[in-house]
Amino acid sequence: MSKFEPNKLHLRELLIYFFNLKKSAEAHRLLVEVHNEATLSERTCEWFQKFKNGDFDVKDKDRSRRSKIYEDAELDKLLEEDSSQTQKELALDLEVTQQAVSLRLKSLGMNSS
Repeated sequence: MSKFEPNKLHLRELLIYFFNLKKSAEAHRLLVEVHNEATLSERTCEWFQKFKNGDFDVKDKDRSRRSKIYEDAELDKLLEEDSSQTQKELALDLEVTQQAVSLRLKSLGMNSS
């Protein structure tokens, strides 16, 4: 079994593939079958609506509003999976700034590089 774990962009590009095959309804089930729970949520229909409207940009849009707020549980889960992750890696996974991760780790009494 492959150790490849797709990121969001990989999965979104696969959604374009399924969209072009007209397999939108099966996409989530197939991705879960191959990649287990590492796949996108069932909200993939929002992506198919974007594709239907001609928007095939799979990158996240820049947000000018407040930074994403995440739960400590999300941070804890990432640290349990790999406690050697850097703050930069954690920030990328959580889609927040490295400063936000640093402040949260400090408030939890944890130090991480």
